[in-house]
Amino acid sequence: MKKPLAIGVEDYKRIVEKPYYYVDKTLFIKDLIDKGGTVSLFTRPRRFGKTLALSMLKTFLRQILIKKEIKLTTAIILTE
Repeated sequence: MKKPLAIGVEDYKRIVEKPYYYVDKTLFIKDLIDKGGTVSLFTRPRRFGKTLALSMLKTFLRQILIKKEIKLTTAIILTE
């Protein structure tokens, strides 16, 4: 079965739960946490994944704050 591209889907949780192709940018979270800045500016062209990256960050931090088991098999979890 072919997976559809996640064009226009901006919710990370929805992308992970459905069989979509997407670029795994979870190492972005690790870089963001490691740098530890008080403010981060994301400058990218249109349709470059800014909203999806922030949705991914929100999902990741929400799961940590709720202290639930992280069920996502993504690069950031595999590096720890």
